[in-house]
Amino acid sequence: MYPRRVVITGLGAVTPLGLGVKHSWEKLITSKSGLISTSQLPDASQYSEIPSKVVGKIPTDPSSEYSFIASDHFASHELRRYSPFIQYALVAAEEALKDAKLNTFDMTEEERWRTGVCIGSGIGSFEDTPMFIPRLLTNMASGNVSIKYGLKGINHSVSTACATGVHSIGDSYRFIKDDYADVIVCGASEAALNPVSLGGFARAKSVTTRYVDEPTKASRPFDRDRSGFVLGEGAGILILEELEHAKARGAPIYAELKGYGLSGDATHITTPSSEGDGAKRAMEMAIWRANIDPRNVGYVNAHATSTVLGDRAENFAIKRLFEVANPNLKVSSSKGQIGHLLGAAGMHDDDNGEDDFIFDYVSNKSQKVELECALTNSFGFGGTNASLCLQSTETKHSDVLP
Repeated sequence: MYPRRVVITGLGAVTPLGLGVKHSWEKLITSKSGLISTSQLPDASQYSEIPSKVVGKIPTDPSSEYSFIASDHFASHELRRYSPFIQYALVAAEEALKDAKLNTFDMTEEERWRTGVCIGSGIGSFEDTPMFIPRLLTNMASGNVSIKYGLKGINHSVSTACATGVHSIGDSYRFIKDDYADVIVCGASEAALNPVSLGGFARAKSVTTRYVDEPTKASRPFDRDRSGFVLGEGAGILILEELEHAKARGAPIYAELKGYGLSGDATHITTPSSEGDGAKRAMEMAIWRANIDPRNVGYVNAHATSTVLGDRAENFAIKRLFEVANPNLKVSSSKGQIGHLLGAAGMHDDDNGEDDFIFDYVSNKSQKVELECALTNSFGFGGTNASLCLQSTETKHSDVLP
């Protein structure tokens, strides 16, 4: 039996930059921001006593075709049943399936058994309604996608705080590698933007309380003036597929997922190891599982949430791993433009760096480069760390780093 390889064949997203992957990507690489003041929220008065005043809110302006208008996607009875994080997951999954050219309604019964779902959430949604429990449980995004599309394979969900998305994708990668499935709809969704969650993170001193009058400058990964993360919301969904299965149906292939690494800090519930030990081990494992040379990694999509200690620890981990192997490494985080989507986890990256930050942090302007391999990191409260290693497919192509 040939070794099973895993590729990405579809993408879907709902973000503070807008609806859809193409629109969000275009805004990301042109340095547009999705961060706003809490004074611009419909229920702004509920946030008035919270010291953190900046959030990453999905746009809902009816005049924009890229806004998320729930009633455009769901009937009234569905809106009562689906909480926002489930809605975001369903819309992003629909886009990803279309992008992958997967028509689930034409699948044979055996194909349905071999197609699964793994969508996680760190918190889900905060609500109090008669449908509270089925709207709240974090596995309900996976469950509702499975039901809507008749997918009878793996029905799995992950909830590992801010590492949820990468763990969901990594677990799905292993399911396909180990022949539990041929196709998995995977990713994460979050809709925890409300006064309770923002107030809680403010009490924990995790979110920034600065840049009240300049919200687009509030999230500053790797910047000397970073002061905490910005709470955001949204969903990101991938279609992972076994390579030969994808080729047989002529599917588009974005990249190959080559390795998955995970680790625990065993240090503190919210503070990472100062030397980034857990982050380093997760990245090392992803590279080792991918069987690639660290010198071939050209880019790290960092977790970097704009916290003082977190960014420093991750930077130190990257430095320990790549300072000799690839001093020209490029590093960035999209959280500067969309905020921290928690489980669905973004870059101001000013030139205002610190001496120990030695890499190219793609400050302020996107760069077009040729990439062979890249890493993407996510780390969460509780000391959980995850990293994925991706490799370009046989057809070389330029990519743009946000």
